Amino acid sequence: MITIERCSGHDGTYGVKKNTYEFARKIAKPVEARVKQAQPAHFSSDCVMAGAHIAHGLGDGTEAEHPISLIRKAYGI
Repeated sequence: MITIERCSGHDGTYGVKKNTYEFARKIAKPVEARVKQAQPAHFSSDCVMAGAHIAHGLGDGTEAEHPISLIRKAYGI
């Protein structure tokens, strides 16, 4: 497991407003780069909106998974 402690840039409505969307994308770039570099089989966020924002920036069709779903997978249930 690799932990990335950085802002995703979403912050509520900041990531979807016309005036701040481009700034939100710039803020997310370092997180997206680290996810791409790690080439994970799965990735997650403690915030559903942040996970979706990162997945959008990755642009490869992957989606963030809920942390509890990953625990369920790890235990095979």
